[in-house]
Amino acid sequence: MKNLRKTGAEYESLAAEYLKRRGFRIIRRNFYCRGGEIDLIALDGDSLVFVEVKYRRTDTFGNPLEAVNATKQKRICRAASYFCMRYGYGEQTPCRFDVVGICGNGEIAHVRNAFEYRV
Repeated sequence: MKNLRKTGAEYESLAAEYLKRRGFRIIRRNFYCRGGEIDLIALDGDSLVFVEVKYRRTDTFGNPLEAVNATKQKRICRAASYFCMRYGYGEQTPCRFDVVGICGNGEIAHVRNAFEYRV
């Protein structure tokens, strides 16, 4: 069985390259804090974008985009709040939450504004 952390890193890199080709500037990978974790943080124009990357080898357990449930969204939002506070991004900074889903066949789906900020 393949190391899950290594597999995750591979697909996060694939997602980062995908986003870069679409004009995003990746500013941080794997941001961890006590409140949660964010796979990729990027700039898309003047917007700060927090990106969750999900990979599924098969669709047996559903589409990867469906894997970002309310609990996961709250964790991402807590981590995003901390990131903004820690690195001086004020309330005036436009932020959004995107999800990149990668399927075993190599198909990549990117959902902008996949969810709203949750407390």
